[in-house]
Amino acid sequence: MSRDKIIIAAILATLLVVIPLILESLGSTYFYSIAVTALIWVILAVSMNFITGTTGLLTLGHGAFYGIGAYTAALLSTKLQLSFMITLPVSGIVAALAGIAVALPTMRLVFIYFAVATLAIGEIIYVTLLNWVSFTRGPMGIDGVLPMDLFGLEMESNLAIYMMTAVITAISVYVIYKLTHSYYGNALRSCREDDQCAEAMGINVVKLKIQVFAVSTFFAGIAGAVWAHTSGYISPDNFKFSESILVLAMVVVGGLGSVPGAIIGSLLLSLLPEVARDIGDWRQMAVGMVMFLSILFLPKGIFGEISAVDFVRRQLGAAWPGTGNKVGWR
Repeated sequence: MSRDKIIIAAILATLLVVIPLILESLGSTYFYSIAVTALIWVILAVSMNFITGTTGLLTLGHGAFYGIGAYTAALLSTKLQLSFMITLPVSGIVAALAGIAVALPTMRLVFIYFAVATLAIGEIIYVTLLNWVSFTRGPMGIDGVLPMDLFGLEMESNLAIYMMTAVITAISVYVIYKLTHSYYGNALRSCREDDQCAEAMGINVVKLKIQVFAVSTFFAGIAGAVWAHTSGYISPDNFKFSESILVLAMVVVGGLGSVPGAIIGSLLLSLLPEVARDIGDWRQMAVGMVMFLSILFLPKGIFGEISAVDFVRRQLGAAWPGTGNKVGWR
């Protein structure tokens, strides 16, 4: 078995065997809830890293597309009684369509102007969810969302819910990982470094950025659908601007442009508040201090892009085969 297959098998074994065994031994719904929530944050961080880290577009409204996915799943589930297997892809598609609608008029904007535009759109979406009471129930939120199911088989146990979430997370991370470490990912990096030069070389920069925005928001919608069906209740407070900032912090702390870094950052900042729960009101200060020290002493992130690319090329054997000059990914 090749080294890359061994590494992937080890990761899947940890996610689908080791962690479930630990959770079963603890025997508490609380720990299962933490694990599922952490996996949802992983999807959000990896998807945001694809657009902000790899492509270089600073978006401040990612949490809004997370909310669109969650509300799509919740409304389809409560009003039409549709199952999770239907609401999951539909939520991703609706969020992606919303992402395209946002991207089309804003892709000509650069730097801080694009960031402010996404911030404004994110706030518009949040205010809409909050005030469109006849459709979204406003601040009352939506309850009674149907639990997860697998082609009609309801996921009743905590273990089943965790396993379903873990599989969805693994697929999401794998797809974004393959896109990031490919010729397509190299084109995205060229847009990030110098979009004018990339366009001069024949790359349709605007089209590429719209595609990236669609992919990123699709997975944000997937994360929202998982959250709606696992929690059973959602409200606009779950999708405030602070959620977008937290996801951005996860990406920055982990390492911009690094898929492993986004995973590490999301797990660190989602699990640390729970680990530090015993210190009460001081835990938020502890989380803030960890973020500050991480950025201060590791400005490129815990597992930055250079380290991630080097890992992929050396450990996973992902350099172009048959050439003496190993400078790329399959």
